[in-house]
Amino acid sequence: MRKALPALVLVLACAAPAQAEPSSEVFPGIASAVVNHYDFEHPLAGDSKKEDDIGRADSRTPISLINGGAAMRVADGAFPGSKTSMQLKQVNPAKSGNDDWKAGVYDSKGVASMKAFNKVRSMSIMTWVKITGEAPARNSNSSGTGDFYGAIGFAGVLTGNSDGHAARALLETENHDGSMKLIALARRVDGADKQFWVSKAEWKTLVPAGKWVFLAGTFDFDNGTVGLYVDGKPVDGAYAVKGDPFKIIGPPEPDFSSATNPRGIKIGGSHPQNNRETNACNCRMDSLMLLDRALTADEVKAQYEWVTKPRR
Repeated sequence: MRKALPALVLVLACAAPAQAEPSSEVFPGIASAVVNHYDFEHPLAGDSKKEDDIGRADSRTPISLINGGAAMRVADGAFPGSKTSMQLKQVNPAKSGNDDWKAGVYDSKGVASMKAFNKVRSMSIMTWVKITGEAPARNSNSSGTGDFYGAIGFAGVLTGNSDGHAARALLETENHDGSMKLIALARRVDGADKQFWVSKAEWKTLVPAGKWVFLAGTFDFDNGTVGLYVDGKPVDGAYAVKGDPFKIIGPPEPDFSSATNPRGIKIGGSHPQNNRETNACNCRMDSLMLLDRALTADEVKAQYEWVTKPRR
């Protein structure tokens, strides 16, 4: 005969922190892992220049739509059911300045609401991207008119000591072995070595201009693994760094990221505090999700199919 739960346990269960209702855009099997979610259809109440976070209620982290404000929301959904995405772009590519359209949040003391990524064992980033302009973008910090950035920043979670560029986990493109590749990058310890999963194919093969593409990166700090996916499928590639860049061999176990709150989120380039332009993205972005565990390949595929295939 099953025993009844003590009354105290029942009271505590009822008193659990309230959670936001998961978005219909999220595959139910991963909903509990979604910490932050931006669909660019939820302006922050009272400030349309910011986008509200529809992820966990206790991790709510609105982001700023930098330099473009509300005009950055455009009627171009990445998948059926999505109405709006966010436009990112260079405004004056031949001139040094701080007017790029990008997004994010930054706090030099660490963003307290992002505590889920403080001493985290693993995490994931998923987003939809459409290239809409010159890519890579022109280097506005260079005096040479034909100079281009060596990377395109899509979306990343900053480290706990970041100046707005260094990331704990990141999706981007970067020059490797003479050509630009699609990359998932992670840094377990603030200020320490990074590990990259680098695509075998040139990045434009995987993310062609004018086409919505679903990108996902998974980052397991305990096992030292990084995964990269396009449209729900693993990307053929290899690790860029040999050995043990995460420094996980040996005790203690398990291994976590640094016990620091991230200094923020960068989207469409670096420096969300808007004091410098770096690695701009002439692109659109939709349904950006940050998760507090490394999804499996099946879960990434399930999320892609959840929003792209008709459900009965």
